[in-house]
Formats: sequence, C-alpha cells, structure tokens
Amino acid sequence: MRVLLEVLGDELVGAYLFGSATLGGLGARSDLDVLALVRRRTTAKERQRLVNGLLPIWGRDVDGPRRPIEVTVVAEPDVRPWRHPARRELQYGEWLREAFERGEIEPAPAVDPDLAALLTMVLAADRPLHGTPPGEVFDPVPHGDLLAATLGCVEGLLHDLRGDTGNVVLTLARVWTTIETGAIRSKLEAADWALDRLPEKYRLVLERARGIYLGQEERWGDLDAQLGPFAECVVSHIRGSAERSP
Repeated sequence: MRVLLEVLGDELVGAYLFGSATLGGLGARSDLDVLALVRRRTTAKERQRLVNGLLPIWGRDVDGPRRPIEVTVVAEPDVRPWRHPARRELQYGEWLREAFERGEIEPAPAVDPDLAALLTMVLAADRPLHGTPPGEVFDPVPHGDLLAATLGCVEGLLHDLRGDTGNVVLTLARVWTTIETGAIRSKLEAADWALDRLPEKYRLVLERARGIYLGQEERWGDLDAQLGPFAECVVSHIRGSAERSP
C-alpha cells in the first residue's frame, strides 16, 4: 500500500485484495493479488515509479510472512461504465520481475480481457485495503464477459504448460470449473472439483500440481509425458462446457 499511496496519492480511489487470499486457497507459493483503481489514466513516469517501488520490496525468496505480490492498476474511465475487453494501466508480477529489472519491457497500458475475471473476483471478495468499497466503484461484470475472458486464456495457458507447469495445470482446472459452474474458485477448490471428474489416468498430474502448490512436492520430471494428454483432456472438457453454456 505504501508504494501505491506514495506514487498515486489522492488519485488512488481504492486498492482491493482478491484471489487466493480471499478464496480460502492461499498456498505456500501463492501470490497476493491486489487491484488498484485510480481516478484517471496514469503517466509513464507514474507507472515506472510504481514498478521501481515494488521491485525491491517483494520477491519469491523473501523470508518471513511477506509474499510475492501481483498488482494490477486500472483507471476509472476505462472500467466504468464496464466494457469488455477493458484497458489496464499496469500489471506487475513475479513473472515480469527479471524483464523489468533488465529494462527489457516498459510498464505500459494494454487492453486486458482478463480484467473481466479480476473484477468479478474483486467484487465477490469485497476486501478493500484502502478507499471506497468495490461495490461502490465497479459495475457488475456480465456473465457472458466472464465466460469469454475465461475461455480466451486457454491458448496462452497451453503455450506456457512447459514453462509454468504447476500454475498452468491448476489454472486449467479453475477455467474448467468456472466455465462449467459460473463460479470462480480457489485453485485448490478447483483442483478438488476437477479431480472428482477426471478419468483416473489424468488425476496424478493434477494431484502433483496441488502438492507443489502446497509446498509438499517439488518435481515434475517423472510426469512429463503425461502433461500433454492431461491438458488435452481438460481442454476438451472446457470446450464441451463452453458449447453447452447459454
């Protein structure tokens, strides 16, 4: 919060906790997800100051109670009234750390279809860390926009399957859960839901991802050959659920 307030000051309408910390599924390797709403679009200098302020504070190897943080910043004119896909001002996360540190990417605004899911979670969590409650500043996200955003992330997940295996496996389970039920659950809850519906031969992959998320497992090598078939199975269920969805 200190960095957001120092850089954005009175332009910060609110900052909201969401994701695993509010869904009851905070694992050993979970990020803390925060969405910040500002009154106007940010400047390049403000975005760079935010990144510079976050880089030295959070990291995967930080000891103690602090965790890595994912921060998304949106501007009020871009999300209210709601439209899909909406624009975000900034996204900061651990997967971007090295690129930010090397100056390879700029913290630039972009259209982000995933904001439909993020704002749905923010509204459901109702956990303001600062400022106005989310229900007073965000419009509800139509169910169709949530489903479109959730389905739209599948190809990107498949692309990252080998590089970010545990996260992708759990996220595919959550996508399937959301498309099938309309509810966004924690990764652990989604894994439990999917395990009950997967053919037995694919369950070990999801069980391993669950164990790694909880800090109980570390390895993937012995299951490498099963990753592709697991993903194909889950994506088949996702697409079947999407076709049945009204």
